[in-house]
Parts: sequence; structure tokens; C-alpha cells
Amino acid sequence: MESKAQRRSEPEISYFELQAYVGTTKHLGGFDTTQELIAKCQIDGHAYVLEVGCGVGATACYLAKQYGCRVMGVDLRETMIANANARAGQEGVEALVEFRVADAQSLPFDEATFDVVFCESVATFIEDKQLVANELARVAKPGGRVGLNEEVWLKPPPDGMAAKVQSIWGIEPDIPTVADWLTWLDKAGLGNVEHMVYAFDARREATQLKRYRFRDMWRMFYRTLGLLLKSPSFREYMRGRQRVPKDLFKYFGYVLLVGTR
Repeated sequence: MESKAQRRSEPEISYFELQAYVGTTKHLGGFDTTQELIAKCQIDGHAYVLEVGCGVGATACYLAKQYGCRVMGVDLRETMIANANARAGQEGVEALVEFRVADAQSLPFDEATFDVVFCESVATFIEDKQLVANELARVAKPGGRVGLNEEVWLKPPPDGMAAKVQSIWGIEPDIPTVADWLTWLDKAGLGNVEHMVYAFDARREATQLKRYRFRDMWRMFYRTLGLLLKSPSFREYMRGRQRVPKDLFKYFGYVLLVGTR
């Protein structure tokens, strides 16, 4: 059963609030990329994992169910945490997962708490990425791993493209490069940083569907359809996001980064 927070009649028209309302969490590269990051972080049943920016809890619950590990998920939005808690109950993993409202720039945990710190498509939206990198490294145990999946420019974009991309995805800060990320992680004290750079691949993006159950897909469909039918502001928002710049994915992609504390 949905909580009161989940049953809001209409969400604020913004990128993350719409994701919370519809019940989705979007990461470039789809679920195949999430699974690749999990493997690179060497997550197993003995790990205590922190997922920063857990969204609706799909990945955290998957980790608990698939590997039997303990997972702490944090997100800035109470609506996301409400969805995540509901999912944990539905999937029977409440004993292994916990969700809290928290800011990636000031994590409410002691140093050296987690075996793995996991973050997908979160830091891109934060201005001070060095501070985020420092926090992710701080809460990882010595020898623990920090893994990220973040949007980057593959090469310098033409004039106007950066502003358009930032508008489509609600990204206020400048989008970084791979070199920027490697510098931030090095300054945060992470070593042996491995990175894998990806361009957009529609087939890989389609694996996003593996992240969700049938009930999730049904909810996404009827809530999105309801907004399209009832909300002029949502229709205008969606029209603006259909105008993807020509040749965008020659310039825009994402990177997986995994370093050791």
C-alpha cells in the first residue's frame, strides 16, 4: 500500500520530483551498467554498502536480495525515501536495508564505516564535486571501494549544447570531463582508480527495465499518463525535453570510476 507521501495528487514539475512521483530512478547505461559497477566494486554478502542517491530504492533492494549484503541508502528527497521504504517492505528485505534522508555533501556517518560506497548519477547535479568525492572517500573503510557512474563530456561540445543538456536534465552545475573526475578522486585520497568511459547506446539504455518489477512498470505508466492528460505544465515540461540537440551523443556520455580507499 502506498504511503501518503507517495499518493500526492501532482508533483512539483522538476526532474527529481517527477522521478519520485512516477517511481523511477534513471541512470545512464541502464541496469547492465549498474551491474557492471557492482562487479567492479566486488560487492558480496559480507559487504556493508552505502548507496548515495538511492532514489526509489531499486538498486539497494536488489543488492540485499541478490547478494544478502547490508545496505544503507540515502537520498535528499523524503519522497524518494518513502518509495524506497515501501519497496523494501514489498520485497521482504527490511532486515538488510535502511533508508535515510541525507545530503551527499555532508553524510551523517562516521569515518571508515562502509566496505563499499556506491553512487550513480548524483554528483553530476552537485556544484562542489570535490566535496562529494571527499565525503564518499571519508566514510569508506581502509581498503574499501568507492564506485561512481556519472555523466561527462566525452569531448568539448559545440556552442549552446551544454546549456541545452543542462536544461533537459535539470543539471545546474557545469558537466565535468573524465579528467576532472580523476583529479577529484585523487585529491579525495582514493588510489588505483579504474575508469571505463561509455558513449550512449540505446540497447544498453533499454536494460533500465530490468531494474523494475511489473508493478513498478504499471505505476510508471499510469502516473505518467495521468500527468500527460491532466497537467499542462507537465506537457510543456516534456515538450522541452524532446528537443535533444543534434549529435548530442557524440559529445555526451558517462564514466564508471572505482577507486580504493
